[in-house]
Amino acid sequence: MLGTSNHNPARLAAGSPPVLLVIIDTEEEFAWDQPFDRANVGTSSIAAQPLMHDRVFDRMGIVPTYMIDWPVATTPTSVTVLRKLMEEGRCEIGTHLHPWVSPPYDEEVSRFNSYAGNLPRQLEYDKLRMLTEAITTSFGRAPMAFKAGRYGLGPHTADSIAALGYDIDASVVPYSAFTDDGGPDFRAFDEHPYWCETGSATLLELPVTTGYAGWLRRRGLALDDLAQQTWACKAHLGGILARSRALERIRLSPEAANGKEMRRLTRSLLADGCQVFSLTYHSPSLVAGHTPYVRTQAELEQFISTVHDYCAWFRAEGGQFMGLTQLKEHLKHQSK
Repeated sequence: MLGTSNHNPARLAAGSPPVLLVIIDTEEEFAWDQPFDRANVGTSSIAAQPLMHDRVFDRMGIVPTYMIDWPVATTPTSVTVLRKLMEEGRCEIGTHLHPWVSPPYDEEVSRFNSYAGNLPRQLEYDKLRMLTEAITTSFGRAPMAFKAGRYGLGPHTADSIAALGYDIDASVVPYSAFTDDGGPDFRAFDEHPYWCETGSATLLELPVTTGYAGWLRRRGLALDDLAQQTWACKAHLGGILARSRALERIRLSPEAANGKEMRRLTRSLLADGCQVFSLTYHSPSLVAGHTPYVRTQAELEQFISTVHDYCAWFRAEGGQFMGLTQLKEHLKHQSK
């Protein structure tokens, strides 16, 4: 994992406007309430991705990064849509590993193995290598940014992606643990970007923007842990804290929060010195019915409006938009 013991803060110059990134988990469609299945490789929703460009990104000068997985990278119609956006300078392309649909298929399909970092070191590396090669072939350039499917970083992931030429990771989810079914524990991480030294290279970690809002936010992690205890669950302590807005844990995503919640989170993190924000969602949410977040056409319209209104607010508040590569170069320059 991109641990806390070997990293240095990645900071913009004092007084710089805050930066908003947009990162899209670009993947196949599957039933979110069903077991993982290697047969689920449909990517019809990729054709809908230009809609967000027409309605939001192009109008505001936002260059998102599509983190794409094996089914997307190897489906010609999907590649055509995304490669056109890339060649027009309207997006960047990164890598997103869903191990259950990414060769070699040497492991049992299970929830534990859906976190690629749980796989044997060589198997995780081979999946990453084959996916990287497929993206490079399909798009004519090597991807430089990586985001683990299900945020599934493991003890060898950083070394593997560095060896394959990546210099950006966007897999860490601050203050969060996915340990119930064998996933990673990110509770020791916060929202700030950092440089991570691996055995062979330096990676820039851009955490998924997640944090606390409310007057108890500076005790958020401790209270979160408390709320997970049996007695607290029975008393619905977490819900009481959230409804009273004493403490809300919010992820900067239109799939996990509404516009008011995302603005509250942003204000709280800005007050605590956060400079870089990352808005995320899944590509199938651009077609109604593919994810639990967007089930109807009306919900799709609301989804797009939420992204538009938040980005417009962020700009009006003095923020700026950057692509991942642009931000990396800015941070690299500041560290000299």
